[in-house]
Amino acid sequence: MKAMLIKSLGEGAVFEAAELPAPEIKPGHVLIRIQASSVNTVDTMIRKMGKDLPLSPETPAILGMDLAGTVEAVGEGVEGFAVGDEVFGCAGGLADLPGTLADYIVADANLIAHKPKSLTMREAAALPLVGITAYEGLTRAGIAQGQRVLVHGGSGGVGHVALQLAKHFGADVYSTGGGDAQLTLIKELGATPINYKTETVEQYVTKHTGGAGFDLVFDSVGGANMLNSFEAAALNAQIATTVSLCELDLMLAHFKGLSLHVVFMLIPMLHNHKRETHAEILKRLAEIVDSGGLTPVIDETRFSLEQAGEAHARLESGQAMGKVVIENE
Repeated sequence: MKAMLIKSLGEGAVFEAAELPAPEIKPGHVLIRIQASSVNTVDTMIRKMGKDLPLSPETPAILGMDLAGTVEAVGEGVEGFAVGDEVFGCAGGLADLPGTLADYIVADANLIAHKPKSLTMREAAALPLVGITAYEGLTRAGIAQGQRVLVHGGSGGVGHVALQLAKHFGADVYSTGGGDAQLTLIKELGATPINYKTETVEQYVTKHTGGAGFDLVFDSVGGANMLNSFEAAALNAQIATTVSLCELDLMLAHFKGLSLHVVFMLIPMLHNHKRETHAEILKRLAEIVDSGGLTPVIDETRFSLEQAGEAHARLESGQAMGKVVIENE
């Protein structure tokens, strides 16, 4: 099979095209012919940081986590999948799991689900990692109908999904963005846009909540921005964050009685811990997509498998609007 290999990780790491033996099927797994994959920030972090990240694979490595494709073989003990099924999932590209920048992958059946019928392979490949992350964060934070929900970074990969899911769950959704294109997309996706460059937290909390604060804040920006989340939150509110690799003063969170939910969706893949929860979330996401409640936003620039390096560069440039997707021939 064709694959894009990284022979050494770290600054300056490059992808090289290679011909490798196709992986062999094994119990509990399915062999998938990959038709599309997407690039996530964690993929670029692994490529650049290497062993500084505890989840990085040994080299030479096939990176890439998300996929959409067609089942070619079903391993012993697998139920619910058959040859020819169209599937999607987040199934490799870290630790000891080979990735998706290849023609084939042998994926744990607990990390995939049937592809949403209403999406193309390209669209479906954009959804797994960001979709699972957004769903997990919102549900762990107890998303409920009628809540005021604030999504930080609502035009980003995770944020644009969290925004739509919160709306699907019946929330009144608001979202921050920093430019005309971002704010336009946020509005098109059904949320009230907030320009964080021109409005302070105090100003938009007063404007949209009468000063009471938001019932749930989904922070896909993280880091120092979590202090803005604490400030924007109501008393006893819920905060879900996907980026908490930082040191923060929790005094405001304490005196507001906030609950903080840290989402690290790679845990099931890294530790083989409750992987079936990912399959269940993917099934639920497919249902929401096919009911019209969720549409992934795809960057307009198209990339082939051989252009994996250019796809990574596109995401890192900050110029992409929506998910960057790689298509196999």
